[in-house]
Amino acid sequence: MNKLLMEENDRLQKQVSQLVYENGYFRQHTQNTTLATKDTSCESVVTSGQHHLTPQHPPRDASPAGLLSIAEETLTEFLSKATGTAVEWVQMPGMKPGPDSIGIVAISHGCTGVAARACGLVGLEPTRVAEILKDRPSWFRDCRAVDVLNVLPTANGGTIELLYMQLYAPTTLAPARDFWLLRYTSVMEDGSLVVCERSLKNTQNGPSMPPVQHFVRAEMLPSGYLIRPCEGGGSIIHIVDHMDLEPWSVPEVLRPLYESSTVLAQKTTMAALRQLRQIAQEVSQSNVTGWGRRPAALRALSQRLSRGFNEALNGFTDEGWSMMGNDGIDDVTILVNSSPEKLTGLNLSFANGFPAVSNAVLCAKASMLLQNVPPAILLRFLREHRSEWADNNIDAYSAAAVKVGPCSLPGSRVGSFGSQVILPLAHTIEHEEFLEVIKLEGVGHCPEDAMMPRDMFLLQLCSGMDENAVGTCAELIFAPIDASFADDAPLLPSGFRIIPLDSGKEASSPNRTLDLASALEIGPAGNRSSNDYSVNGGNTRSVMTIAFEFAFESHLQENVASMARQYVRSIISSVQRVALALSPSHLSSHAGLRPPLGTPEAHTLARWICHSYRCYLGVELLKSSGEGSETILKTLWHHSDAIMCCSLKALPVFTFANQAGLDMLETTLVALQDITLEKIFDDHGRKTLCSEFPQIMQQGFACLQGGICLSSMGRPVSYERAVAWKVLNEEESAHCVCFMFMNWSFV
Repeated sequence: MNKLLMEENDRLQKQVSQLVYENGYFRQHTQNTTLATKDTSCESVVTSGQHHLTPQHPPRDASPAGLLSIAEETLTEFLSKATGTAVEWVQMPGMKPGPDSIGIVAISHGCTGVAARACGLVGLEPTRVAEILKDRPSWFRDCRAVDVLNVLPTANGGTIELLYMQLYAPTTLAPARDFWLLRYTSVMEDGSLVVCERSLKNTQNGPSMPPVQHFVRAEMLPSGYLIRPCEGGGSIIHIVDHMDLEPWSVPEVLRPLYESSTVLAQKTTMAALRQLRQIAQEVSQSNVTGWGRRPAALRALSQRLSRGFNEALNGFTDEGWSMMGNDGIDDVTILVNSSPEKLTGLNLSFANGFPAVSNAVLCAKASMLLQNVPPAILLRFLREHRSEWADNNIDAYSAAAVKVGPCSLPGSRVGSFGSQVILPLAHTIEHEEFLEVIKLEGVGHCPEDAMMPRDMFLLQLCSGMDENAVGTCAELIFAPIDASFADDAPLLPSGFRIIPLDSGKEASSPNRTLDLASALEIGPAGNRSSNDYSVNGGNTRSVMTIAFEFAFESHLQENVASMARQYVRSIISSVQRVALALSPSHLSSHAGLRPPLGTPEAHTLARWICHSYRCYLGVELLKSSGEGSETILKTLWHHSDAIMCCSLKALPVFTFANQAGLDMLETTLVALQDITLEKIFDDHGRKTLCSEFPQIMQQGFACLQGGICLSSMGRPVSYERAVAWKVLNEEESAHCVCFMFMNWSFV
């Protein structure tokens, strides 16, 4: 592939050079003719007492001949970016080369606006590739609509289209964007297919698009797709996205989102490549999944979830949304929609005649700024610990908008977290997005018998859980589904979107642990200030947007609005509490000037652990360790098995763990103290522990058979065997109990 791309690059660069030369000649000729007639290149402007010369370009001709001229110019500029040096390109941060790589991705450095470029090989014919990429709403989740308003054929067999495109706003804190575009499709002499686009502005003698309310008009600079057929099938594709998103129109805190080429690459350029690879894989493999659904149907469900969430988040008036007044505090915005289109499919009845009639939909939405919390980590917590933020009564209310009944869903569990079971449906080729069904056990009540609990089901879309991806937006979007789980089931999506505002790569570990190993060094390094750890943790910011939808009867509007407002506020409080616990700044403030492992108490505890193990089991815990307490602590900290201590209280809690133990529990030294011993075991493990605990206290140790335990994030962890022993202090009295889990791994 690399050799193929290098040959392609050389060929195209020669072709671009010729086109640039010809275009420059014609442009020079045109400018000379215009200047000879009249000089309108600038006009005098006086602002604040200062004299400026402001460039004023004459309007471009938008007649068919003028549009063809603009189209040819767009083609030349696009090719110079796609294969030339019109833009200075640098490698996309965090991209890993290799056979599984999505392609070669680069971002702009120092150009107007934001730009990204990608090159890849896909197993689809050029015409099919062009067809997919032109259908931007099918793969670009931020794209609300693309309307083709005019089509002009060209003499060379190409097509000029005039497009009006709208993009959703990703948060409640910024307006949506729209574009007035020219798109030019043509076939080059070598058989390559080119689709290029640019914004039309300052034109005359032709169609135009006036400003649209609630949208900020953004600019697309020459962009597009160069698609070359490969021998034996497939295509090599070059993609360029270049935009000016008008960052002046958003709050300053959000401007990095609109000024980042990395964000553009993740959301647009790479999304296009992923869609092509996904469809190519579906074409080459079985058309039916294990759930009996075609991949295209599952992609359509994902698209409907995402689109419904974006519509609720933006609340456009042309969709029927109107804003309600607040309760004196404007932290949560309430929108109401009574349009028939929004309610289609929601007015279903229960089998026994009890009505579930709703004639309106309400959306409660809010945004909040988060500091030093990786979006992927927070999203994983929200996904796996629903009970920490969700209200069962609200879930049951939401489920009442769809019909109830037995729901028999095939497939195996991917995980069980309390009363929540995750059943996988599908995932994209790079596992960056998951579609799943969430079974909430015993949440709702049967309409036939209010005392009988029933299960409810959510269709859930989860993306952005890769901690190493740069600039990736993390989303958790879900909607109650009915018992039939039909492809056209009515959906009222709700959920969370977490967008990083800093494009810098996270340098810290996913588990948010401090760099305690380096802090064990003897000398000045052991006295580093807590601020030093913020470098590893990354002084990152992100914005979280929350939107929840509820179907209701119009006469209950005030009651439902009050309920929704309070519910979103309670979720915000829960998220803030979790974010604080996950933030490295929170850890540093507790750690003081020295991490816990640098204290004399930690060295003493390490000696007690090793001494007690030798006394009770007759062997050394550490194979090679010196007599110094620093050496013992270092060796214990780096031990490959998970070692952790818990208190001897009525409800034992963990007080210490080595690095492997923290990794296994997916926690930190500070948060460790909030985890009880019984929380990490399932029912079988708790019974075993209860039977063995007296032996540990009397005999001093016990060997436990292998089994399954749970991390603090609810992930199942298997271990081959475990040893527990009593840790004695200097007075030979019990200080704590130590556990060592051997050969552990996440299931």
